[in-house]
Amino acid sequence: MRLVRFREQDAESRLGLVEPAAPTRVLELETRDILAALRGAREPTGRTLEALDPETLELPPPFELLAPLVPPETWAAGVTYERSREARVDESRVEARDVYSLVYEADRPELFLKDAQGRRTVGSGRSVGVRSDASWTVPEPELAVVIDAEGELLGATIGNDVTARDVEGANPLYLPQAKLFAAACALGPAILIPEDWSQPFEIGLRILASDGALAFEARTSTERMRRSFEELAAWLVRDNPVPAGSVLLTGTGLVPPDDVALAPGYRIEIHVPRIGTLVNPVAAAADLLPPERSTTNVR
Repeated sequence: MRLVRFREQDAESRLGLVEPAAPTRVLELETRDILAALRGAREPTGRTLEALDPETLELPPPFELLAPLVPPETWAAGVTYERSREARVDESRVEARDVYSLVYEADRPELFLKDAQGRRTVGSGRSVGVRSDASWTVPEPELAVVIDAEGELLGATIGNDVTARDVEGANPLYLPQAKLFAAACALGPAILIPEDWSQPFEIGLRILASDGALAFEARTSTERMRRSFEELAAWLVRDNPVPAGSVLLTGTGLVPPDDVALAPGYRIEIHVPRIGTLVNPVAAAADLLPPERSTTNVR
């Protein structure tokens, strides 16, 4: 069962249920509360929309597909796959390489805040950003879980934890700058309510250059994760007040090689069967700053 969020022109956002037997048919729901819908309040209004594609779930005009929710907080876990550990050791340019190996083996996972109130998060079809002061920015395709305040798993979606790897590699203390900038996170296109959380999720990544040529392609599975979703969520809420409806990105197992870096004009496609395909063009982060950003100096 998949849930989507959409709006008609400038109207308020609505929720829809994608019919399992008809994967392009979206039934508008009475509730506009994603938490209520995840917990079972899924009464249809009677209006039906027809998506253009069963995987991207793009909707025809005048409807616009949105990120499936606006999380009050978005957290991320790092070094949960062996491939991620190897890549972060290799990219490190200072004598701190052991920290990545140590955290991979440790009981306590790496967890960090990626966003709050959706200020740096976009949905499918919207541009993700690259920092102007970074030369090696990559997508990090991840399975993202929606949790309640106690860490219970409510649903799963696709996440892209866009990262300036050269910034982080210069010094691990630069992690916040490597992870937080305009449009550095993408979620979508839908939230899946799994029947069985123990079933692994296959994750596929395609990066297309500005001329449409394939720059990189790879696949992995959450079966290769060292930690479970439940374990990561339990660590996240330990002595930490996380609002219900928050999202936890569970780490990446797909790391492009050194000669692949995102640039404006590129396109990222992340596919997870049962959820769909998250598609995002790439733009300069500076061009994606919100128009209401104040230029007033803070004193």
